[in-house]
Amino acid sequence: MNPVAEIFSQGQEVVNGHIVDSNAAWLATELTEIGFRVTRHSAVGDRLEELVALMKEIAGRADCCICTGGLGPTCDDLTAEAVRVAAGTTLELDETALAQIESYFQQRQRSMPDVNRKQAYLPGGARRIDNLTGTAPGFALRMERCLFVFLPGVPREMKAMYPQVRLLLQTEFALLAPRLVTLRSVGIGESGIQQLLDGFEVPAGIELGFRAAADEVQTKLLFPGDYDPLERYRIAQRLRELIGDCVFAVDGLDDGGGDLLATIDRDLRDRHLRVALLETASGGALAAKCQAYDWLEVAFVAKNDKQAARQLNVALENSEDPAVSVRQLAYGLSAYRADIELLQLFRADAGGFRLYNFLQTHEAVYHRQHFLFGAHFNQTQTAVLTLDLLRRYLQQCL
Repeated sequence: MNPVAEIFSQGQEVVNGHIVDSNAAWLATELTEIGFRVTRHSAVGDRLEELVALMKEIAGRADCCICTGGLGPTCDDLTAEAVRVAAGTTLELDETALAQIESYFQQRQRSMPDVNRKQAYLPGGARRIDNLTGTAPGFALRMERCLFVFLPGVPREMKAMYPQVRLLLQTEFALLAPRLVTLRSVGIGESGIQQLLDGFEVPAGIELGFRAAADEVQTKLLFPGDYDPLERYRIAQRLRELIGDCVFAVDGLDDGGGDLLATIDRDLRDRHLRVALLETASGGALAAKCQAYDWLEVAFVAKNDKQAARQLNVALENSEDPAVSVRQLAYGLSAYRADIELLQLFRADAGGFRLYNFLQTHEAVYHRQHFLFGAHFNQTQTAVLTLDLLRRYLQQCL
């Protein structure tokens, strides 16, 4: 079983929501990647008794705890004092830490305020963690079963100090990094995926989870580090079969993962294909996503069919049928001699609008439509749905 780790953030501004606790998310990712099982994130304000109480709780239930914040020079920075009380130790002046703090101010041609001397007092028995980008040294100390590591709350300083922490943790713990396999999908929600997987029994020792982002849904399988590679591959492939062709890539199997654009880019380059693009509903988001890629021959952004026709210098029949409009517009795009013409049109509807995506090659025309609720266009969603038609064509799942 992987050792248990917790993340502990200190600061009233974190608890009040005045700042986003990005440290906890970053540290949790790092700890998971080297082999810890992160079980909790906690946040406490600038109250000594609450800090002490939480440290004592964690000391009895976790193997490791990374704490950020509360190491500054001001009266609301209480972490070192809380450790002194919780561990029943004393605060002692660390001469090396003091010299580092004094050097920090000397390099900036400033006098060190007396209050910064407070930061050089570390709990007795603690191991100092040098801070070369700020004035707050970190430290590590074991309480009961738990190795606590205390770091500054400033993300830049915390991340710069983390390599020292990683080395310490890899020395103190027998860690076996897990293997994360991520199935990336578009055109289906978390609930839809869960329904497709209802009959699937997750083998013992494997964690199954989901993450919904603006442009994809991820199905995650976290395998123990010593899990059989062939069995890991078989399980991931079984989930891919169950979810179906909404899966566009799988990360963690060493056979070509990546986001939607990376998948499309790889296929287009391998087949030496070029794309001409016309978008409406996504208002430039689609062209912006594709702009850096060499396979994009030309991109037009228009408010509607009529404006697109003017840009392409083609006549447009007066029809509400998008299939009629797309014939003339695709003809205009064909002048640029790309291998693929990708067109995005829409029609307003009650309570929302219908998005029409068309893909034309020299051999055939493919199309998909989506009804999207709301009075306003979601640029990311509409752009991704258009790209998904291109992806499906390239992966031969239309």
